[in-house]
Amino acid sequence: MSDATAETPRKSSLYRTSDRVKRRNRSEVRFRVLGLTAIGIGVAALALLVISIIGNGYNAFRQTYISIPVELTADRLDPDGNRDADEMSRVTTFGYAPLLAQSLYTYLQDQDISMEGVSPQALMAMISQEAPAQLRRSVLDNPEMVGQTVDLEMLANGRIDGYFKGRVTMASAELDSNVTPAQLQLAQRMADAGIMATRFNWAFITNPDASGQRPEAAGLGVAILGSFYMMLVVLALALPIGVAASIYLEEFAPQNRFTDAIEVNISNLAAVPSIVFGILGLAIFINFAGLPQSAPVVGGLVLTLMTLPTIIIATRASLRAVPPSIRDAALGLGASKMQSVFHHVLPLAMPGILTGTIIGLAQALGETAPLLLIGMVAFVREFPAAPPEGLFDPTSALPVQVYNWTQRADPAFVERASGATIVLLLFLVFMNAMAVILRRRFERRW
Repeated sequence: MSDATAETPRKSSLYRTSDRVKRRNRSEVRFRVLGLTAIGIGVAALALLVISIIGNGYNAFRQTYISIPVELTADRLDPDGNRDADEMSRVTTFGYAPLLAQSLYTYLQDQDISMEGVSPQALMAMISQEAPAQLRRSVLDNPEMVGQTVDLEMLANGRIDGYFKGRVTMASAELDSNVTPAQLQLAQRMADAGIMATRFNWAFITNPDASGQRPEAAGLGVAILGSFYMMLVVLALALPIGVAASIYLEEFAPQNRFTDAIEVNISNLAAVPSIVFGILGLAIFINFAGLPQSAPVVGGLVLTLMTLPTIIIATRASLRAVPPSIRDAALGLGASKMQSVFHHVLPLAMPGILTGTIIGLAQALGETAPLLLIGMVAFVREFPAAPPEGLFDPTSALPVQVYNWTQRADPAFVERASGATIVLLLFLVFMNAMAVILRRRFERRW
C-alpha cells in the first residue's frame, strides 16, 4: 500500500462528542441553571411579598362586634315626644354615648359577668367612638324606635379588636395608655359569653374613611368609588384618543421629521415619572382651568395623560403585527385605505389594543404620586354623587388611601392599609385576567 492511498486517522467522529461540543453543552446547562435560578428568586420574592401583605392585611376583613340590647329612652332622645327627626337631631352623639354605656353596664350585670378592675369610663372606652354616631343615624332614620329596646350590634374599640386578632397582648396592654389588662380580661369574658364576637366585616368595603381615633370604623367605600370614577374618565378619553392617534401614525401619517418627532416624544413620555404628570395636572387643570381639587375628573385627566403613551405604543405594535398581505388584499379588491384599515386591520389588531388598554388602566389604577399633588390625600367621608355631578365631588382613591393610612399613628391603620392593598391587588389581578381573556377571545391566527 502506497503512502498516497494510506488512510489518515480522523480527528473527530459522529460517534464521539468532541471537547468543543462538550464545552457548548456545559455552557448551555449553566445558562439554564442561571435562568431557572433567576426565575426562582423572582417567584420567591413575589411569594414573600404576597404572603406578607396577606398576613398583615387579612384581619382588616374581620372585625369585633358587641351585641347588647339597648333601651332607647324617650326622655333622653326625644324630650318633646313628637318623634320629629329634625327636633331629635338636636341630641348629639354625646347624648347617645351615656345611653350605650349604661346599657352595656346593665346587661353585663344581668349576665353576671364580673367587671372587676374596669371603671364605667373604661367600660365605655371598650366601645368604638363610632357606636354612638351609628345609633344616632339609625334613630333619626326611624324615629319610631324611640321608647323601644332594640338589639344593637356595635363596633368594639380598636385595641379590643386588636386583642382578638393577636395584635394586642396583655404585655403590650401594660405599656399602652389606651387599654388595660383588666379591659382585655373583661373582653375575653364577654367573648366567652357570646356578647362579643369577631366575624367578617363587609363595612371595610362599603364604609367611608374614619378619623384617627376610630380605626375600627375606617372603610374603603369612598376610595373604591373614587377610583372607579377616575377609571371611567381614563377609559372615555384615553381609549379613543390613543387608538385614533395610533391608527393615524401607523397607517396614514407621512414619514417626515414632524411625525418622527411625535414618535420620539411619545416614547419619551412613556418613561416620564408619574409625579411630573401630577405637577402638570396641578398647574393646568387646577391652577389654570380652575377645576376642584380631589375631584375624580382631575385625577382622571392626569391619569389619561399618563396612560396615553402606553396605549399608543401597544396599539401601534398591534397594528404593525397585522401582516401587510391583509392590507394588500383589501386594496387589491378595490377597498379604500380607510376601509382596509377599519374593516380588516383594526379587527385583527383588536386583541392587542384591548390588552394594552387594560394594562394601561391597571397601571393608572395603582398610581399614587400624581393624585397626591392634586389634593386627593384629603380626608373625605361623604360619598360622591352619581356621574356626571359626582365627577366633581371630592373623593379619595385606593392607592392614596393606602398611603394615608400608613401615615397614621394607630397600628390598626397599618392593618387597614395592608387590607386595602389586598383589594387593590385583586382589582389589578382581575384587570390583567380580563386582558388575557379578551386576547384569547378575539385573537385570530393567519
